[in-house]
Amino acid sequence: MCLFCEIINGNIPSTKVYEDDMIYAFKDINPAAPVHFLVVPKEHIENVNGINAENSKYVAHIFEKIPEIVKSQGIDSYRVINNCGKDAGQTVMHLHFHVVGGTELGEKIL
Repeated sequence: MCLFCEIINGNIPSTKVYEDDMIYAFKDINPAAPVHFLVVPKEHIENVNGINAENSKYVAHIFEKIPEIVKSQGIDSYRVINNCGKDAGQTVMHLHFHVVGGTELGEKIL
């Protein structure tokens, strides 16, 4: 089972930020900003390339919930990042979105 599936199932500890029946959000263990959490679907989807008509509802739900989760973290300006594949920096092969904020991030992505 993958690392994020283990976190979702409670087998590996995490600092939960939000959870419902479709998604789980938790703080990044190596934050890049004062607010940095990950949002993952509870269904295992390897990455963006694995999104299809049957599972795209998880991605839609993530983006519907991000504004609510961000507000609970006390910020209203943030960046959402997804790494798709090894060369893009994806180290856990379970679809996830980094949400970072709480500081001025600037315009540069890299």
